[in-house]
Amino acid sequence: MPGHRIIRLLVSILLVGVLTGCNPFSDARSMMDEYVERVARVLETEALLSPIESPDLFPRRRDRALPMPELDMGMLDFLSLYGCELQVVVGEKNSVLGRVMQPLNRLRYELRFIRAANDCLPETEDEELVVLLERAIKEKRASLPVAVWNATLGGEEVESLFTLSKGSYPVSAEGNPVSDLALEARQLNQAVSRILAGDVGVDLEFAGPVQQRWQAETRAGQLINSAQLLVTRLDDATALIRQRIEGRPLCLNGKPNNQSDIVQNMFFSIYIGKVQPYLSDVRQASQALMGPLTRLAEQQLAVMPEGFRPWYQRYLSEETDNSLWGRLDTAMMEHTRSWQNLLEQCGLRPGA
Repeated sequence: MPGHRIIRLLVSILLVGVLTGCNPFSDARSMMDEYVERVARVLETEALLSPIESPDLFPRRRDRALPMPELDMGMLDFLSLYGCELQVVVGEKNSVLGRVMQPLNRLRYELRFIRAANDCLPETEDEELVVLLERAIKEKRASLPVAVWNATLGGEEVESLFTLSKGSYPVSAEGNPVSDLALEARQLNQAVSRILAGDVGVDLEFAGPVQQRWQAETRAGQLINSAQLLVTRLDDATALIRQRIEGRPLCLNGKPNNQSDIVQNMFFSIYIGKVQPYLSDVRQASQALMGPLTRLAEQQLAVMPEGFRPWYQRYLSEETDNSLWGRLDTAMMEHTRSWQNLLEQCGLRPGA
């Protein structure tokens, strides 16, 4: 009967959905919880799942944005009346739209102002005006680092990239989810480096699409969530393994037994087969994306707001004592060493 076939089809679809939803290795949190529980099971002990500390939120804009120095209004009014390209530039800034520029457009304006003022100098015969132009150029150059900061890590667009509300980095992600973000971050670094070195001719047309992608992507926040999860659960599993090493030996006289076979099978099928590939994915993605974002911050340490510095030290830098990425590397290293020491009791040390 057609009705029966439809019912059977619906039941099949529901079963597939249930089975897929029950796969603990399709999601980072459930995979790592399952891993700790399986380690405990094969070592005949109780699984202890530590609370996972919530990473700190990306600092609020008011703690990141820097006040932008302004030229004296009298100077601006005077320059706006002068008859070279600078008159047009200053006029645009004084317009209604110019007074509410987004940080990236403000950076473009600052660069354009300096270029226009430089172009005006050879055409200027009035010594008083020359002094005024040179002073304006000097002040604008001095404030460029502030404009660069506000247009990169101080702006609204970067907030979505670091949001923590979108869970963990995906398990078995297709392709390279951070490749475009990483490429653009490196491109932005190059532009920032040139501007901070004094090059005011940098073309920032590419920067708008970069910030649009930042607003649409959440990979940096996902990587931070995953790193925090992995540190906690790897430490949980390491504690269980060390507890067994320090207690009843897995093998006597270095001879494998039934339990060591079970432990070794779990090690290869779950840790090597499931967990380690995810560890590798997270670390590679973090180095590809967080690396250039860290460089973006490091280039601007001179103007970095104090309200941003603790977050930078923990979630971007790898050199500080409380770096999340340093803690992840340590957790991975200690976990691998614990497995090696445990299996060595049975002559099964990996790589031996």
